[in-house]
Amino acid sequence: MRRLAYLWRNHRIASLAFALVAALTIGFAIRSALFAFYWSDPASRDQQVQGWMTPRYVAHSWKVPPEVMQAALGEVALPDRRRTLEDIAADRGVPLAELIFVIETEIARFRAEQAVE
Repeated sequence: MRRLAYLWRNHRIASLAFALVAALTIGFAIRSALFAFYWSDPASRDQQVQGWMTPRYVAHSWKVPPEVMQAALGEVALPDRRRTLEDIAADRGVPLAELIFVIETEIARFRAEQAVE
């Protein structure tokens, strides 16, 4: 305890910096563990594509590279990661079911190409 008091009195900025970095490291470690736990669950794989999903979520769930989603949605939809498929369909003026059909067709095409190789 004396060492901590000494460090706090004589090296306050370094102590604060260390505490901040330690807190960030713990936060990122917890986030990474939760992310790995969620995506290792078989229930999160190949989920039925729905309107609330983002293109990135669909790519993770179906284990396809981002290029497959770019081919299905076009390059305009991908820079904003928070846009849902419903938002993208509304912006394009197409029914959500049509957009989902295009995505599922592109995923099926990709997987068929992978099976051939």
